[in-house]
Amino acid sequence: MIMQEEKHEKVMNKIAIRITPPGPEAKKIVELDEKYLVKSTKSLPIVARRAAGVFVEDVDDNVYLDFASGISVVNMGHVHPEITARVQQQLHKLWHFAGTDYYYKEQVDAAKALTEITPGKFGKKVFFTNSGTESNEAAIKIAKAYTKRQQFVAFIGGFHGRTQGALSFTASRAIHHKGLFPSMPGVEHVPFPNPYRNPFGIDGYENPDELTSRTLDFIEKYVFPTYTPPENIAAFLAEPIQGEGGYIVPPMNFYRKLKKLLDEHGIILIMDEVQTGFGRTGKFFASEHFGVEPEVMSLAKSIASGIPMGAIVVKNELDFPEFGLHSNTFGGNVLASVACIATIEAMKKERAVENSEKMGKVLRKRLVELQEKFPQIGDVRGLGLMQAIDFVKDHKTKEPDTKLRDRVEYTAFQNGLLLLSTGLSAIRIIPPLIVNESQIDMGVEALEKGIKAAL
Repeated sequence: MIMQEEKHEKVMNKIAIRITPPGPEAKKIVELDEKYLVKSTKSLPIVARRAAGVFVEDVDDNVYLDFASGISVVNMGHVHPEITARVQQQLHKLWHFAGTDYYYKEQVDAAKALTEITPGKFGKKVFFTNSGTESNEAAIKIAKAYTKRQQFVAFIGGFHGRTQGALSFTASRAIHHKGLFPSMPGVEHVPFPNPYRNPFGIDGYENPDELTSRTLDFIEKYVFPTYTPPENIAAFLAEPIQGEGGYIVPPMNFYRKLKKLLDEHGIILIMDEVQTGFGRTGKFFASEHFGVEPEVMSLAKSIASGIPMGAIVVKNELDFPEFGLHSNTFGGNVLASVACIATIEAMKKERAVENSEKMGKVLRKRLVELQEKFPQIGDVRGLGLMQAIDFVKDHKTKEPDTKLRDRVEYTAFQNGLLLLSTGLSAIRIIPPLIVNESQIDMGVEALEKGIKAAL
């Protein structure tokens, strides 16, 4: 068992539902939240009080197994002792010093650490942000500044944020755009090579090469010649594995072939690794699975274990041509920089990426076993500890069953398992990378109880 889990084992080491959630104390906070906070994306009425490792305790003394990880943020588990200690030490020294205008060693050290773990043997530089959305905004601007081009391409099903620039690339749910037109002009969307559901009617699991070819042909033989000349395109923004679009894994040869096509036209590849990064897929970054080295990589979420932070990592030559073209106030904040360094060091020390790969195989096996029990599960997909199950009304038509998915998410919660929905009808299963096999068994057992209760 990993050190962190040993430390907290006597405090929280199993699911313990003492009162059916949401309990009375949780309901009070939910009511106050509705009174004082603007509507956002609330999923479950859990009100957290404290957490440790892979467990969360709510205000009614219920203990849950966290298979959502704060939306893939606490990859090293909640309140990791070594990361916590490093941040506590920094709290007594310096909190903030505007790293975009002044200098401090911690930001340089964090940038150096990121250039060393991201794909690509070329020289790299880093710009720090505060979120994944802001990272993508920075990537958009740096691509424009470097190429002197103004148009972009993104995938249907992709998610890249909700600010007006990033929103123009997001195409995972219509609600994100409702009443907000227009966003940034100049972004075209093309089909993603979704093996399970795609507009070409191809079974991508059986015929991955055909799916790759059809998708690239659509771009090269239809989009480029008819309405988006490649010489106008600054960059292609893509997630290596689609996140909010349903945890969709493309054919393994797809991105190598896409990169070759983009290189022929001088188009930059921006990989949005906000959700897939930092060991989530069984490699440090999902791009490594596909054998590509993007010129720009967008990062956030687990980069600092829950302290708000994001970054873009870019090839040296893409650096802004002059000072002042882009900046912010909090990017590379001292506390966040320390947390980033501590997170990377803890991941290496505890072999978290290797554990993600190993436990991902265990989790995948358990989910396939669930699929064999429940015909309502149409698809199991993912890499490492980034897995999803997709609920359908019919296996042949693959018609999404969104209502069943939502019921399962809630009934699993009542059985002590925290999950998050994704895409049309899928649930993502993304435990912290420190999870062990017995905890996976515990989680899948709670998920099975949730499915039975939802049917």
